[in-house]
Amino acid sequence: MIDSDTATATPGIRNAHDETALRATWPLVSQLRPEFDEDRFVAQMLRQIDDGCRATVLYDENGEPRAFACWRVLEMLAVGRHVYVDDLVTDAAARSRGHGKAMLDWLKDEARRLGCTRLQLDSGTQRQHAHAFYLREGLRIEAFHFGIALG
Repeated sequence: MIDSDTATATPGIRNAHDETALRATWPLVSQLRPEFDEDRFVAQMLRQIDDGCRATVLYDENGEPRAFACWRVLEMLAVGRHVYVDDLVTDAAARSRGHGKAMLDWLKDEARRLGCTRLQLDSGTQRQHAHAFYLREGLRIEAFHFGIALG
């Protein structure tokens, strides 16, 4: 694993595993999660990382974060061992440059490397552009996701 100060110095895909790296991604993540503020995002991500979640960032040639994925390995009776992607966002200012595809391809490869047989994610019904991207990348709509607030 590469330290966060090294991660932003070169292009590529790296894990963000500490507060510094997560704060550097906040301007990007806030595009998907505007209901959070930076401190709440960092605190929650650090809790999720402690629980086994992973945060991965694609940096461009200038060291700018351009795509972010929050994901975890799960095993379920219905689908077996799989990578579940909680969040996947690409920088709106740098869309259509291949960052989202590169991140999704990396996630698929990492899932295979970790012995997973599937990659799954949920996407809000309002995110039609994201749905078109996922369909182009070979993902299929396989289920409805149901939920209820408990408070």
